[in-house]
Order: sequence, then structure tokens, then C-alpha cells
Amino acid sequence: MSEAYIIDAARTPRGIGKVGKGALAHMHPQHLAAAVLKAIAERNALDTSTVDDIIWSTSNQRGTQGGDLGRMAALDAGYDISASGVTIDRFCGGGISTVSLAAAQIMSGMEDCVIAGGTEMMSLRPGQIQKEIAGGGKPPKMGSYNERLEKVHPQSQQGVCGDAIATIEGFTREELDMVAYRSQTNAAKAIEEGRFDKSVIPVLDDAGNVVLDKEEFPRPGTTMEVLGSLPASFEKLADMPSDEGAPTFKELVNQRYPDVDIQHFHGPGNSSGVVDGAAALLLTSKAYAQKHGLKPRARIVATANMGDCPTLMLNAPVPAARKVLEKAGMTKDDIDLYEINEAFAVVAAKFVRDLELDWSKVNVNGGSIALGHPIGATGSILIGTIVDELERQNKRYGLVTMCAAGGMAPAIIVERVDDFVD
Repeated sequence: MSEAYIIDAARTPRGIGKVGKGALAHMHPQHLAAAVLKAIAERNALDTSTVDDIIWSTSNQRGTQGGDLGRMAALDAGYDISASGVTIDRFCGGGISTVSLAAAQIMSGMEDCVIAGGTEMMSLRPGQIQKEIAGGGKPPKMGSYNERLEKVHPQSQQGVCGDAIATIEGFTREELDMVAYRSQTNAAKAIEEGRFDKSVIPVLDDAGNVVLDKEEFPRPGTTMEVLGSLPASFEKLADMPSDEGAPTFKELVNQRYPDVDIQHFHGPGNSSGVVDGAAALLLTSKAYAQKHGLKPRARIVATANMGDCPTLMLNAPVPAARKVLEKAGMTKDDIDLYEINEAFAVVAAKFVRDLELDWSKVNVNGGSIALGHPIGATGSILIGTIVDELERQNKRYGLVTMCAAGGMAPAIIVERVDDFVD
């Protein structure tokens, strides 16, 4: 079996995902995807006619984010017409899955050069996410209410699920705010020290003017006192129906967990940020890289996918991490750095507690609470981030995982390398 190597990773800064406030919110999503694809091609002197495929992730594939962004963004980026593209949806986990699928194509010998990545413009969901966080207004629909499915696997809203898990697991608001405080503090330090500079590329408009060249969402200087003063957001939403004529989000949880009296912990301070962004990674075989004079930065060690309870939705990262470690023949102590997406503070808190990890190995440059979570792109961003950090610290192994709607989690282990494996 061939090895799959990460040659390069590029991403946009994350812009606030709100029209009229975010620097990227007025742009077409193809433009963001094309920006990172151009960067990958230019930085590696890539002959795009040799790109076998572009595997892309976008969760909200409606409107301007529909129509196979992987292919259309490649054309927008000036890639050769022979470079095909496909776009997938694994909700929040798609950005890891694109890299896993690209690696599988290369490791199987079916392809030699594949670009993986994702795009999500949260600003394209007018008012939906903002209303959800505020706990007011009509809840957004992720799809039509399926009464038959809900009888078997009731599925609530993510924030309500986060609060339900925190209630069941006995986390306190202070513990969850500490996750958020650590995220903001680590992100501020990473930005100040330029730890993202290797991957972050500026977004330009068609005239060549810089639209955004730095992270827009972080709130440096955030304190525990400020976090503690912010209200929880999902109490009102919990009492709203998931769709017309459907049970409330709280009732959906209680259908499966009738004894849980959901307490509310999560709000704008300890939940992931609503942002726009895109990311891409170049993966190749050893033969392709050597032929084209490319140097590997990391090797794909193992990938895995895991499902868990769809009603609680957010609990699959721990079993996914255990599964990918078993596939790799490794233990948790073999991993030098972890990236667990901070969809909600409880996801990271439970991950660290259940796996008995040291926080010094986890999300060392902050996470989505501080930096934002552009759904379909986040997994690819995190893989690029962990490769950069393994290089900076001269460490060897990194593990990335994240929860996804429907009660799923993909996971991946990468190894920093300076040369090809014999």
C-alpha cells in the first residue's frame, strides 16, 4: 500500500459570519475556495493538469454554496479543466473526511495527487445562526421534520444537546467557561507569535485589494469574569418545536433520556464562533512528489469514522479517537498534540476528561470558541494547524477529531516527516 503525504496546507483567515459586520460576508463562496486553491497551486508550482481530483466539503449546500464547490472553485482558480472535483457533506466533520478520502485514494494507488479541503460561509444563513445563539426567533431548519426517523432516533438542536451532555456529565458552568478562556488565551498567543502565518493566506478581491489578512473573530483579553457574566443562550430554544407540529428540542432529548432535566450552560462565550472561511491541503503519493520536486510535511497514519447516539449528537469524538488509535496500533500517550473541535465547550471538556489527557497537548493554539467554526472547512483547518504546530514544536504525532450532526465523528492521525518513509 502506498503512503499518502501532506505537502502543503493553506487557509483563509476566518471572518465574522454576519452580513454587514464580517469582511468576507459579501463574497461568493467560490471566491474563498478559489483563493486557497490558487495558493496551493502557486506555492508548490503545481501543474494543475496533474491534479487527479479535488475533494471538497460544504455542509450547507444551498444557494451559492450549492453546485459542487470543489469543481467550480477549481475552475474559478484557473485550474486545468482536467482537474475534476467533488463536494461532500458530513456536517461539521466534512473537512476531516475530505482529507481522509484523498488519502485513501492515494494509498490505494488509484490517484497520485489530490487536493482536499472545504468552504463554509455561515453568513449565508441569514439570521438563522444568530437567532439560534440568541435563543429567540423561529429555529432554523436543517431539513424537513421526519416524523418516522424521530420516533426511532430523536435528534435535537446542537446547543441543546451540548447543555444536555453537560447536565448528564456533571460539568459546571465554570469548568466550561475555563475551556473558553483557555481557547481565547491560547489563540491570542498564537496570533501574537505568528503561529498561523505559514498557512494563512490573504483574501483578495478581483482588483487585487486585500479584503482580509488576519483572524477577525477572536476576543483577546477575555476574562473569566466576562465569560461568567454572559447568559446561556439555548433555554428558550429548548422549548421551541423542531419543526411545525413537532416536539420541542427539549422533548426530543427527553424521548430518549426521560430523567434528564436539562440545565443551560452554553452561550456566545463558550460556544463556537459563527464565521466564514476556507482551507485546502495538497496530498500526493511518494512517486508524484519525487517526480515534481515536492517535499513532504506529514504522513497520514490512520483515519476512522464513528457514530454515536444521534439524540445527544456530540459524543462521538471520544470513541472516534479510540478507534483511530487502535487502527494505528497506538495509545493516547503516543500522540504529541490533539485538536478537538470546540463546537461547544463541553465537547472539549469531555474529550480531555474521558481520555485523561493533559490540556498542554490539546488545542494549544486555541480552537473554534476563539477562532470560529466554518462548518465544512474546520476539519481541514485543524489538520493544517496541527501540522504547523508539530513542526514548530518538533513533535511527531497529531490527532484531529470533531463531532458532527447525526451523532458522528471522523478522526485522523498524522505524523510529521522531513522525508519520505521507505
